[in-house]
Amino acid sequence: MPDARLTKLSRSIAGHTAIVTGAAAGIGRATAHLLADEGCRVVVADREPGVERVAEEIGQVHGADRAIAVVADIASPGSPADLVDAAVRGTGRLDIVVNNAGIGLPTALTQPEADYATGWERTVAVNLTAPARLVRAAAVHLARSPAGRVVNVASSESALATAGISAYSATKAGLTGMTRSLAVELGPQGTTVNCICPGPIDTAMTAHIPAADKATYARRRTALRRYGTPEEIAQMIVSLCLPAAAFTTGATLFVDGGLTIRG
Repeated sequence: MPDARLTKLSRSIAGHTAIVTGAAAGIGRATAHLLADEGCRVVVADREPGVERVAEEIGQVHGADRAIAVVADIASPGSPADLVDAAVRGTGRLDIVVNNAGIGLPTALTQPEADYATGWERTVAVNLTAPARLVRAAAVHLARSPAGRVVNVASSESALATAGISAYSATKAGLTGMTRSLAVELGPQGTTVNCICPGPIDTAMTAHIPAADKATYARRRTALRRYGTPEEIAQMIVSLCLPAAAFTTGATLFVDGGLTIRG
């Protein structure tokens, strides 16, 4: 009897290895869990030791060999290369890089110079320089993969604007530009590079906002009239990591409940 499947492209990432930065909580944690659920071995990295708990969560469900925790500051110059080495040394391959780590320190023009400079430099280091270094370190290994994938996590702030966080907005817009450039550069080796821009999501970054204010904002600004969940972002990230997504590169996808279409 002939194969009942009519489609030819694989949606399986079983056996692949992924690095996820900023994986201790929120979108990074959800992405690591989903990748593991789909059969990936996951290297979870974060400066917070809570990332070790994430690896334990994955290990309890899928086995101890399915997750490696790395506690490191991704903005440290040598950290991206060390992270790639840990992935390749631990699993023998690297197929997927998810640049999710990000911070949003205040950078208002009215701040004292020292505070402004610290906020600006740290935000650029984490949100833009670290992803570039990680892709640079990973590129040779991604070239050997049958489905090399890079997904950068930016923000709807790359297209919209909030006062007082100019460094955050600038780095997230920069990440979309870097995505396009890297897609062109890595295209010949078959590695795709795409970008996800989350909108309002229930994460630690928005936990300080009162629930009533969130509800009002979502009702007024998003088409779906609610905040999203970390897993809803993770699902789109993993979709771009599938072998079947081989012809999608250089794209920036807003996963924002319709925030940006309403302006």
